[in-house]
Amino acid sequence: MKKKELTLSILLFLAMTMRAATVTVDRIEPANWFAGMKNPTLQLMIYGKDISAADVTTDYPGVTIDNIVRPGSSNYLLVYLRLKDVQPGEMTLTFKNGKRTKKVKYPICERAMRGEDHTGFSNADVLYMLMPDRFASGSDTNDQIAGMMTYHNDRSQPSLRHGGDLEGIRQHLDYFNQLGVTALWLTPVLENNSPDHNGFSTYHGYATTDYYKVDPRFGTNEEYQRLVAEAHQHGLKVVMDMIFNHCGFDHPWVKDMPSKDWFNLPGWLEQSNGTSDPTDTDFLQTSYKLTPVVDPYASQVDLRETVEGWFVPTMPDLNQKNPHVMTYLIQNSIWWIETVGIDGIRMDTYPYADAEGMARWMKILDEEYPNFNTVGETWVTEPAYTATWQKDSKLARNNSYLKTVMDFSFFDKINQAKNEETDAWWNGLNRIYNSLVYDYLYPNPSSVMAFIENHDTDRFLGNGKDTLALKQALALLLTVNRTPQLYYGTEVLMNGTKEVTDGNVRKDFPGGFPGDKKNAFTREGRTQAENAMFDWCSRLLHWRQGNEVVTKGKQTQFIPWKGVYVIARQYGGKKVMTILNGTSQPAKLEVSRYAEIIGESQVARDVITGKNVRIDKDVNLRPRQTLVVEIQ
Repeated sequence: MKKKELTLSILLFLAMTMRAATVTVDRIEPANWFAGMKNPTLQLMIYGKDISAADVTTDYPGVTIDNIVRPGSSNYLLVYLRLKDVQPGEMTLTFKNGKRTKKVKYPICERAMRGEDHTGFSNADVLYMLMPDRFASGSDTNDQIAGMMTYHNDRSQPSLRHGGDLEGIRQHLDYFNQLGVTALWLTPVLENNSPDHNGFSTYHGYATTDYYKVDPRFGTNEEYQRLVAEAHQHGLKVVMDMIFNHCGFDHPWVKDMPSKDWFNLPGWLEQSNGTSDPTDTDFLQTSYKLTPVVDPYASQVDLRETVEGWFVPTMPDLNQKNPHVMTYLIQNSIWWIETVGIDGIRMDTYPYADAEGMARWMKILDEEYPNFNTVGETWVTEPAYTATWQKDSKLARNNSYLKTVMDFSFFDKINQAKNEETDAWWNGLNRIYNSLVYDYLYPNPSSVMAFIENHDTDRFLGNGKDTLALKQALALLLTVNRTPQLYYGTEVLMNGTKEVTDGNVRKDFPGGFPGDKKNAFTREGRTQAENAMFDWCSRLLHWRQGNEVVTKGKQTQFIPWKGVYVIARQYGGKKVMTILNGTSQPAKLEVSRYAEIIGESQVARDVITGKNVRIDKDVNLRPRQTLVVEIQ
């Protein structure tokens, strides 16, 4: 053998030997953990080629390895640690497979605050829901990210990305203060690294491909942390949108499932790799009917379709019955609370996931963060259904431990009422009255989140500009015994319907993007009508802040009488009345009917105009007029 060939052979042998002497660890999730947690258990998911064959040890004080799970795929390893009385520092994990070894440093961090000090949102807050891609762009450097799957930024296309980001939101924190909201709910900000498909993209954020990384098109983890910190400085809370029911098709778990039961329908997923026709007999899509989850007579086939069926063919359905899946998701939510300091969680498609697994999540979060709050999307318009999902409900077979539920009944009824005349029985504002009468079903009505629209519905204004109906809806929303949520742009008359595409109810906020012809963030950039609506909303929102008569007061509602609907709140000697003429004709507030609230008072103050209103005699109301008054 020639000398040159011998040298190459030796080098090749040495390279192979060095490679064999190590164990491949590509990634550990979560990348760090925290000292002083009440729950001492920590699950580490280890990614690496053939890592399942490795054993793991550590000699960090206070840390023991409870269990090593080899879930199925050779490229995953689950390590369960017990952290008892550990101190912050750097733990060394030693991976060994035969003679091959690898040492990995793993950070144990100090917590920013105790779990009890994390204060979630409540009915004292008003949540402002926005979509990061559609609200504002603070930088164009993240519009095109090298290495991500093919996507397009095209603001002329309602279903493609538009380029909004976290920095754009941060730059407009003063706007939220001017408006008077107290919390921001951002639709999901985590990575959705999926290609555009048939003119659609995952700009909405509901197809997660990395649970520990902010989507680079929105920014970085550090920018998210900065946004939350500066929001807090502005007196604003931040609610994080999470999805445990499903992930994106391009998540690494899909191409290499950690275990055969990591997803629902694993057989179809394994065979199709996303290429099979979703009408294939092996594929099961959810029926979108959520009633089987609580129906005492539900058939097994109906229940399976709801819980195990996929939400859409491009979002694989996670199996929360697998305890390792659920532990991963639970820890992920804790990691974001500790790392970024979020003030609440909104959980997408709540009843579609396994109820026992989700209850386990809520119970663990409640034990670690007793003052934190989570709201679950429970899209059924019957109060009895929604109430069943609230923590400590006597209607439920098992406790969900979910503190806040979404009031789709209020949404449904107010959107019917806006097109009707309020009569003596069922129509118009009677629908709201007849929904609120069932509040006795809720363990905590004030922890029910009410709204008039969101990213999945038509805008309340539709394609019009009916501010009379909008004011009535907002006056109710902001004064009844609920936790209110607004949708971005309503205050400046943004409208649209889903008739063609969801993108038409998710339009860009005017002025949030370079080249916008108008800027609705400023008074000068808004039209006269937009300023009038903004001012009306802002006055009501600022009046609501810290107002205990609204957040703590006893609620009294009166059956709509001659087209007029009245709800009153009373606390600490203070009284407020929300008065709505639910007809398109002039009406009267017959004050004698409301004597139990008005008492001997003669004057009330209109909280919007500051003007006095005489209430010692009948009050004339214009068609569809709204009055919110403090009784003096």
